[in-house]
Amino acid sequence: MTSAIADEFESHRPRLFGLAYRLLGSAEEAEDTVQDAYLRFTGADRAGIERLGAWLAKVVTNLCLTRLTSARARRETYVGSWLPEPVVTSDGTLGPLESAEQRDAVSMAVLVLLERLTPTERAVYVLREAFAYGYRAIADVLDLSEANCRQLHRRAVQRVGEPQSRFEAAPERREELVASFVAAAREGDLSGLEKLLAADATWWSDGGGKVSAALRPVEGREKVIRFLLGAFEKWGRALRFTTVEVNGGTGVAMWAGGALAALVTFDVRDGLIGDMRAVLNPDKLEFVRGQLAHP
Repeated sequence: MTSAIADEFESHRPRLFGLAYRLLGSAEEAEDTVQDAYLRFTGADRAGIERLGAWLAKVVTNLCLTRLTSARARRETYVGSWLPEPVVTSDGTLGPLESAEQRDAVSMAVLVLLERLTPTERAVYVLREAFAYGYRAIADVLDLSEANCRQLHRRAVQRVGEPQSRFEAAPERREELVASFVAAAREGDLSGLEKLLAADATWWSDGGGKVSAALRPVEGREKVIRFLLGAFEKWGRALRFTTVEVNGGTGVAMWAGGALAALVTFDVRDGLIGDMRAVLNPDKLEFVRGQLAHP
């Protein structure tokens, strides 16, 4: 019986993880939430569950709402810039990402924007935009009225803003830009970097107080270039780079002495690299470290 229950739940686990990750911005917490949902499932009266997928989605969403409330308080005292935990997406961990809209929905940029929302607004937005739930279904998940859900969704869209064409470039072009960026930064090629970065390029670092990182965003092409050249000179040529599909786009894994030191994601707009987000906090690299170790 236990094996049958586990098998029944496992068929829903990938979708539940994708939901929890989009709601929390943390792969580790998403895994914990899905496991909590499993424990609730094992103790539930399954005869009273009409549609298991919908029941599990409601359980996971409400568990996430509880976690989000405490997470907001923790992030107010977070050291430096807070960024979501990166996730390798080439293995389907977050589900199919076949369109620009699907890739955009899991990008680091959008996950950061979702931090502007209240927990309930975020739940409505994710269920509607990422999972195409109707307002009636969202109302059932959150125990709200359809009218309230419509209002919450409208407010969330206004606060998140319109998509900024982060994936306007073809994947091949984005990969080419990222490869050129790595080569120019490694060689200290000032003119090369100037040609690749947008004038308003910004570098965000998340060290979480665990490792050395810029505590504030580095804004503007010239300042970003100076910062990067200084950082790469400090690291030295022992630093190794590999490209990886992360959060729906091309990212760079930085390795020092065989250990994953950072993972950087890139936004491309108007054919140039705009915002760059570097996760250096070792705790936030734990999940992706496991993914890269088992391709």
